[in-house]
Amino acid sequence: MTRPASRARGGHRPHQHGAGRAAPPQHEHEPRPSGGGAWLWGRHAVLAALANPARKRLRVVATAEAAAELAALDEPVQAQILEREALAQALPAGAVHQGMALLARPLPPADLEGVIEHAGENTVLVVLDQVTDPHNVGAVLRSAAAFGAAAVIVPDRHAPEMSGVLAKAASGAVEHVPVVRVVNLARALARLKESGWWIVGLDGAAERTLASLRLSGRIALVLGAEGDGMRRLTREACDLAARLPTGGPVASLNVSNAAAAALYELAREREC
Repeated sequence: MTRPASRARGGHRPHQHGAGRAAPPQHEHEPRPSGGGAWLWGRHAVLAALANPARKRLRVVATAEAAAELAALDEPVQAQILEREALAQALPAGAVHQGMALLARPLPPADLEGVIEHAGENTVLVVLDQVTDPHNVGAVLRSAAAFGAAAVIVPDRHAPEMSGVLAKAASGAVEHVPVVRVVNLARALARLKESGWWIVGLDGAAERTLASLRLSGRIALVLGAEGDGMRRLTREACDLAARLPTGGPVASLNVSNAAAAALYELAREREC
């Protein structure tokens, strides 16, 4: 289904696919390193950041074994060697660093107009409405990278910072998928409509499955926070509601799993 001149508006009220009210997320509070920048850790996150020319690295630390791997890259990286315990102490408690970490400047901010300007005819975007858990947002970014989504759009408020926790969950995807922060999500969705996007809210109670809609063209897939779903203005900004064909004793998915399944379906449809 491609977007016609007049938008289809139905009576669906999209919200996040799933059921039940989730408990408030527990966040890791990452201390700010002196001198600016933020820590990234974990093999995939660090290697992806080191390969990204847009990243300004400040400090690379690694265990002796991981430092040897960094030195053997096609473009060798010299790391300060630390004992595993000393490396862990430099990072937030519980950080699974896999022997390497990078202190780096944040990536340059992405903007909605830039995404629109560079979009192709079949560009898919992911829109997250008040998804605040960095693990979930990181996992959504990983799926977005895997299935070819061009960007992830989040509200400036009620969305996590681009932290080391998020980057570790994204497994390197933060270096490849822009995260666009917007002040007003409803206005951003209206701007996407003007530029030819279908706005599709994922809703576990929707009448039709995502596959049955046979969507094509520019698609913005909207997911809300677990339990609460999308806010009213976000729901009203959606053209269509769709559900995933879940069932059985556990019929709901968390937001990152729902995003992965939906992005797979959109990618499969593009391949047909």
